[in-house]
Amino acid sequence: MKRGFLQIPFAWLFSIIVGVFILFLAIYAVIQLVSTEERVIDAKTGKEIGILLNPLETSSETGKTTSLNLPVETRVYNKCDNKGTFGKQIIQISQKSFNKWTETDVDIGFPNKYIFSESPVEGKKLYVFSKPFDFPFKVADLIYITSSLKEYCFLDAPEKIRNEISALKPENILLENCPESSIKVCFGGSNCDINVNYNKGDSYSYGYIEKRGEKTFFEGDALMYAGIFADKEIYECQLKRLMQRIEQLSFIYYDKATFVSLRGCSSNLNLLGLGNEVGSLSSSANLNSISNIVEDIKYKNNLAECKLW
Repeated sequence: MKRGFLQIPFAWLFSIIVGVFILFLAIYAVIQLVSTEERVIDAKTGKEIGILLNPLETSSETGKTTSLNLPVETRVYNKCDNKGTFGKQIIQISQKSFNKWTETDVDIGFPNKYIFSESPVEGKKLYVFSKPFDFPFKVADLIYITSSLKEYCFLDAPEKIRNEISALKPENILLENCPESSIKVCFGGSNCDINVNYNKGDSYSYGYIEKRGEKTFFEGDALMYAGIFADKEIYECQLKRLMQRIEQLSFIYYDKATFVSLRGCSSNLNLLGLGNEVGSLSSSANLNSISNIVEDIKYKNNLAECKLW
């Protein structure tokens, strides 16, 4: 009797162990499946955001604005890689699922995009606007992404900036009636969340932006906006990528100038000098050292009988 009594509990125990093991495998498989599906959705969303940014490319001196409405709360991680000839714009997407943020290591790369933002930008609705960056020729369209959860208040902005903001009408950039919770951006001041210190040259506005105790230098309005909205690390990396692009474009325009000069139309532009200077740029603090070459090239090209661009 005792022997039989012992065999029954063992059989039940064995069945329970097997059942728990099978249940564990089933739960693990479901978790892995959900995790994989979340990674796929995050990657798909990242690619879709990249595609949605394409219409923001401009063909004139003006900017463009739009908004991205996402199905769930989303974090866009802005990453920049300046390795190689042109470097790469990288974004990672994390979305809220079952009240938790998905984790992904899937990088979505774009070699021809330049996004300036904080990292991450979080929200269900994101505001985007873009401006062309000329230095001295059209280099690229700079894209600025901000969250609908944040409002920016531009105080004492110069007339040119005020007119531009009024025309573009970005929903979260205000010029007056700014709420107390808004991020204050002072032009020429020093007591705001972000302070823009600038001078006005003949062709380019230049200066620096103070934010979180750090200085970011800019040349032109397109880079000024970039410095306002982007983390410094992202700004410096994207600036390096832009300089890499200018370097290659300078050599292409130099070849074009050589070709045109053979037909008796000389431009006399220091394009090789520009290419060499931007190629060695180490940080935004050295931007001003290039501005003289840029202004000279722009001036001579505007006067040239055979303009290169």
